[in-house]
Amino acid sequence: MKNKDRLIRPALLRGWKCKCPNCGNGPMLRDYLKVRDECPVCAEELFHHRADDGPAWATILIAGHILAPLMLIIYTAFRPEGWMMALGFSVVFLALALFLLPRLKGMFVALQWSRRMHGFGEEKDAQSEAAE
Repeated sequence: MKNKDRLIRPALLRGWKCKCPNCGNGPMLRDYLKVRDECPVCAEELFHHRADDGPAWATILIAGHILAPLMLIIYTAFRPEGWMMALGFSVVFLALALFLLPRLKGMFVALQWSRRMHGFGEEKDAQSEAAE
């Protein structure tokens, strides 16, 4: 099996923690959302990723599925003013989005790494096939 050495579950967990999907020790991100070119611990190349809008889409999807039922419950139980709902849920959404976005980006990069997508592992595969 080609992806035998790159298990998806540990890679996704490391991505959620914003750690290198290979070693799990080095930080994957610098600043807030910028993926490092390589892991400072194991030197695994990380620049191959193509996360693009996936993490933002997933963040909105998850936050929307959490907040939409919560809005309905809060409104039917307490009947707050519209501006209070808008302000309160805007703050909650912002906090949730800021929490989820880097973690989901880490998971997208880890998924691509574990499945050897977009150039992750091509050189190593070519070298190992040449050695055989």
